[in-house]
Amino acid sequence: MTELNDRPQVRIHPPVLTLIYVAAAFLLNWLIPFRGVIPQPVTWLGILLVLIGLAFALLAVNQFRTARTTLDPHGSVSAIVMQGPYRFSRNPIYLGFVCMLIGLPLAFGSYWGAVLSPVFVLLMNTLVIQHEEFYLEKKFGETYADYKSRVRRWL
Repeated sequence: MTELNDRPQVRIHPPVLTLIYVAAAFLLNWLIPFRGVIPQPVTWLGILLVLIGLAFALLAVNQFRTARTTLDPHGSVSAIVMQGPYRFSRNPIYLGFVCMLIGLPLAFGSYWGAVLSPVFVLLMNTLVIQHEEFYLEKKFGETYADYKSRVRRWL
């Protein structure tokens, strides 16, 4: 693999996609608010989801640092991370993003994050994950294929 091609052809930076969707959830809530009051337990659930999302993301980032490989989805990786949360999900950072997309608007009294999350997952799969997986299969071959067969994409 040449140095120029030694990176996934990711279409959008994942945190940017996440921020777009969180902003869209708040914008939609402003334009088309849900009628009725969100019960207090649902608000607390939102806060819990944000904390769970942050925990997933931070644990995953720590595994990348331990493996001394890049977090940059546009960069060249030097290792496949399979420890920590990567034992249960091939994409715990993105899973954390979904939790935050749902939880942050819930914490502020909106269901729009939950409504938008299936489209977010679809776009994350299409614009990011498929390109990362293609790259990892090409670079690491059977090692990545075996990991992929054992661990689910999301959860």
